Parts: sequence; C-alpha cells; structure tokens
Amino acid sequence: MPQLPAPHDLHGRVVVITRPVGAAAAVMRRVRAAGGRPLHVPGMALRAIDDAQTRAALAAALRAERVIFTSPASVRFAHALQPLPADCPAIGVGQGTARALERAGVRAPLAPSRQDSEGVLALPALQALRGTPVALIGGEGGRGLLREALAARGAELREVHVYRRVPPRLDRRHVDPLLHALPADACVLLSSAEAIAHLRRQLPDEAWSALCGITAVVSSARLREVAREAGWTRLVLARSALPADLVAAAIGAASRARDAGHGTGAASMRE
Repeated sequence: MPQLPAPHDLHGRVVVITRPVGAAAAVMRRVRAAGGRPLHVPGMALRAIDDAQTRAALAAALRAERVIFTSPASVRFAHALQPLPADCPAIGVGQGTARALERAGVRAPLAPSRQDSEGVLALPALQALRGTPVALIGGEGGRGLLREALAARGAELREVHVYRRVPPRLDRRHVDPLLHALPADACVLLSSAEAIAHLRRQLPDEAWSALCGITAVVSSARLREVAREAGWTRLVLARSALPADLVAAAIGAASRARDAGHGTGAASMRE
C-alpha cells in the first residue's frame, strides 16, 4: 500500500474534493495527513440499483470468463447485492478497484498499471475475446469506451449497472466556503468529467468562477482537456485517480508554488 504523505507538505492549503459522498473519505484522510484542509464539494451522488432484475443479471454476469469492474463503487454496490466469489475472474479498472475487489474477498484480481479504461483494454487477458463471455459491471452512463471496444473485439458482452450517478445535493455548506473562504493557493481534485458537468450546472455562477480560479489537479490527460474547456487555466496532471496520486500532485504543486515565491504559483502550475 502506498505510504501516506509526510505531515505538513500542504502547509494548511485548502484542497477541494469533488468525489461523491461515500467515496471521498480516503482522499480527505490523505489531505489531512499531508497537512491540508479538505473541503468536500461533491460533484455527484451514487444511488444503488437494487431490484430482482439487477440481482439476477449480476448473478449471471459473475459466471462470465472475464468480469470487469469499472470502479471501487461498482465493487461496493455489486458486493452489497451479492457476495463476490473468491475465484471470480475479476479485472479492476485501476489499482483502487483491484484493492476494493480484494477487500470484498476476491483472490488475485487483475488490474493495469495505467489507471483507466485504455489501460484495461491493453491487458493481455482482453486481447483475444471472440466468443468469450465478458461481463462489465459498473454504473449507468460513463464514457462507453470499454463497452464499445469489448464488443468490437467480439466478446459476448453482458453489462450490468449496479448503481446510477445523480446530481449532488449542494447547499450553503458547500457553496459558502467557495464564495467566502477559498484562498488563492487552494486547489481542487478532479477525477470525473461528469462531476465537472454537475458542478458547472449546480453551483451559482460566482461559486463556479471561484472554483475555476484555483489550481485543478486532474487524474488524466483526457480530463485535463475537459477541465480546460470548463474554464480552469491552472492545471496539474496527476499520475492517476488514486487518492495517493492526486494528493501527491497537489503536494508537488504546492511545493513548486513555494519555490516560485508567490501564493498561487500561476506560472509553475501550468502543465
């Protein structure tokens, strides 16, 4: 397991965390351990899909030759519907999903070193799929890249949605700190294009402008472009969406800003 950052690397900086309620705790712990001040402004909420049809579909999907889980949330919601077999031929989209599978009792799940759909599609186990039963377990919506690529490779694809993404319920607890307590040297951690879209629609204009005015730490090159189009100008690319990598990138940005000798690090944080 990656080591937590050394204390006080963030030196009291505010770090806005946009992950859903129930999925932000690990990032918040790391921010605090690094001496930062986490501010949770969820970009979405997750809701379980729990009905007889979904349970039956999941039971059938878990018997496939390859079972791909798209996120730690997909593992959590699937495991709540039905205990996952220890010998499930599971593949996680990223190391965080693989660790969630291990916590759910699955032995030796596969995961790519590259923490995204493209990394999963590069795995040797997913190259020759013609006629192979493959299950894709995740939430409603999303990019659709895995679905399209697996179908193109000839997999007998079964897709099961165990949760849905819905807009967050934001109130004054979330908005007021953005309007009145967001320092220029704060940063926001972004790991979902859908969360960015929800925040853009739900936040008042002034709060959205304040959020776009701070440095954004993004989890992928693709998301960097999404964030740039949404209005961020100071962008830092993390190695992945793992909490350790996001916080490490925030620490690096804070260190460069201190070295540059100014509060926002506008020049040094443009990556």
